Amino acid sequence: MGPLDATERMEYLAQPHVGVLSVATSDGRPPLTVPIWYAYEPGGDLTFFTGAEGQRARKTRLLEEAGQFSFSVQRPEPPYRYVTVECTVTAADRHPPVADVLAITSRYLPAEAAMEYARSQTEARSETFVLFRARPDRWLSFDFGED
Repeated sequence: MGPLDATERMEYLAQPHVGVLSVATSDGRPPLTVPIWYAYEPGGDLTFFTGAEGQRARKTRLLEEAGQFSFSVQRPEPPYRYVTVECTVTAADRHPPVADVLAITSRYLPAEAAMEYARSQTEARSETFVLFRARPDRWLSFDFGED
């Protein structure tokens, strides 16, 4: 039981969990906190996508304004484990390549559905879809399992 070491926390974050993103607001409301699909490879950047219209537009606007966010993944059953990372946004691509979107969707959908979704979002080439890339800066983790 205790904090994960650097390798353990990066490997845990690289697993296909649904993550929870939290970004500060500038309007006096509490931080926006939402579940998201994401991709991460140990030592690399965290990537995820969102829309730029409707309800998702607020998330996109807040991420671009704040330039940073907190992100957390957890194991919801015993032995409990979590990794939280504070990140700095390094890029917001409104026209990402299919491969970057597929790297995320293929973690959560069957192959054909993942490719179909990735193509539909990238081939539209509209300003309604944004792929964010972020650098993990600070980590917090804990494993409640027995040693």
